[in-house]
Amino acid sequence: MSQEDVAREAIKHALKALKKRHLVEEGAHAPAYIALSRPIISQGSEWKEKAENLEVELQQCYKAQSRLSEQLVVEVAESRALKASVQEKETAIAELEKELTQTRDVCSQVKTDLEEKIRALELVMSEHQELKAQLEQLTLKAKNAEAENKMLVDRWMLQKMQDAERLNEANALYEDMIKRLKASGLEKLAQEQVDGIVRRSEEGAEFFAESTIPSLCKHRINAHEGGCASILFEYNSGKLISGGQDRSIKMWDTSTGSLSHSLFGCLGSVLDLAITHDNRFIIAASSSNNLFVWDVNSGRVRHTLTGHTDKVCAVDVSKVSSRHVVSAAYDRTIKVWDLQKGYCTNTIIFHSNCNALCFSTDGLTICSGHVDGNLRLWDIQTGKLLSEVAAHSLAITSISLSRNGNAVLTSGRDNLHNLFDIRSLEVCGTFRATGNRVASNWSRSCISPDDNYIAAGSADGSIYIWSISKADIVSTLKEHTAPVLSCTWSGLGKPLASADKNGIVCTWT
Repeated sequence: MSQEDVAREAIKHALKALKKRHLVEEGAHAPAYIALSRPIISQGSEWKEKAENLEVELQQCYKAQSRLSEQLVVEVAESRALKASVQEKETAIAELEKELTQTRDVCSQVKTDLEEKIRALELVMSEHQELKAQLEQLTLKAKNAEAENKMLVDRWMLQKMQDAERLNEANALYEDMIKRLKASGLEKLAQEQVDGIVRRSEEGAEFFAESTIPSLCKHRINAHEGGCASILFEYNSGKLISGGQDRSIKMWDTSTGSLSHSLFGCLGSVLDLAITHDNRFIIAASSSNNLFVWDVNSGRVRHTLTGHTDKVCAVDVSKVSSRHVVSAAYDRTIKVWDLQKGYCTNTIIFHSNCNALCFSTDGLTICSGHVDGNLRLWDIQTGKLLSEVAAHSLAITSISLSRNGNAVLTSGRDNLHNLFDIRSLEVCGTFRATGNRVASNWSRSCISPDDNYIAAGSADGSIYIWSISKADIVSTLKEHTAPVLSCTWSGLGKPLASADKNGIVCTWT
C-alpha cells in the first residue's frame, strides 16, 4: 500500500472519530439543552453554569476539529509533494541504473580491448627481442665481413702493386724491343697522302677512298632527346654511332637513315665516343664521372671504368692497340685505361682541365687540348709532358688527328681552327669564317679521310668546309636549326655526318 493510500485512510479514520465524538457529546448535552429550554424557574444557577461550561467545551471541540482539519490538509499536501519527490528520485535512480549498466558494458569492452592490447604488446615485445637478437647477430656478421673485406682489400692492393710492377717490367721490355726494332729497321710506319691510302693495323689493312665535298643533306634523323654531343663512324663502314643527353648510344645505317641498334646502361649524358679498330667495343665518356664500355655484338656493358671525380668529357682508343684507352675529365686528370683488365694504369694530373684529346698514330703519345688554350703532348708510359704550344687564345674544344698522323687539327672558343705539325708543333694553317662561331667547349670538328678538307659546325646551325691546300671555304651546309656540336667523316670518304644541340643528326653527300 502506497503512502498516499495510507494518508487517505488516516484522514477517513480521523473524520469518523470526530463525528462519533460529536454525536456522543450531543447526546450527553441533550437533557441539559432540554432542561435549559424549559422555563423552569426552579432550577438554579448551577444548571446555568453547567450549560455555559458545556457550551465553552463544545466551542473548544469545534476549534480542535478545525485545527485537525488544517493539519490534515497540510499533511495531505506534504504527502503529495513527497510522493512527487519520490517519483522524481525513482526516475533518477532508474536513469542512474541504466547509465551504470551502460558504463559496466563500456568498462567490460575496454577491459577486453586492454587485454587484447596487452597480448599484442607482449607479442611485439617478443618480436622486438627476436629482432634485437637477429640485429646483434647481423652486426657481428657485418663486423666480421668488414674485417674480412679489409683483409681482402689489403691483399688486392698488394696484388695490384705486384701487377703494376710486372706491368712496368713488361713496359720496359716493350720499350726495349721497340728501340731494337727501330734500330734494326724492322718497324715501318708508312702513311701517304694519296688516293687509296693503305694503313696497316693489328687487325690487317684499312682502305680509305678519296673524300668528296658534301653538298646535299641525305638524311635528317631525330636521334636523341635533349641534344647529341658526339658522333663517329665505325672503321671501314658507313654505320654511324651517336650519343646524347638521353643516356643512350644509337647505331644508324647511313644508307637508309634507319636505326639498326641501341645501347643502354649509361648513367649520364654522353659527352664523347670512341670505338676500337676491330669495331667490337664502343666507349662512352659520361657526365656521371664514369666511362662505359659496350660489347657491340652482345649489346651489353662490359666495363664501367671508375676513377674520375667529375664529368668525363673526352675519350679515345689507341691507333695501335685496341687495348689502351685514354680519357679526360673536369677533375684536372687524364687517365690511361687497360680494357682487358678494366682498370686505370696511369693518371696525369694538370692544373688546366682538358676538353679534348687523341692518341698519336704510334700510340705512344697523347695529344690534349685544354681550357687555357694550350695544346700539349704527353708520354703515355711515364705521364711526362713532352711539349706544349699556345694554340688558341680561349679554350680548345676539339682535337682531330690527320690520317697520316703528321698533323693535328684544333678548334677553339676563339672561333679559329688551327692545323699543327705534330712533330714540331708549328702551325700549318689557320681556318676561319665570318659566320663560324664555336658553339660549346666540346664542339668537335674533323679532317676528311684523305686529309684534304676540314669540317666544323657553327652556333648558327651551319657547317663550314675548308680546303686544306687552298685554306679557303669550299662549301657551307645549312640544314640544322640549332648549334652544331659535332662533325665526323666516314673513313670510306663519304658521307659526312653532323649533330646539333636539339638531337638532330644529318648525313651529307
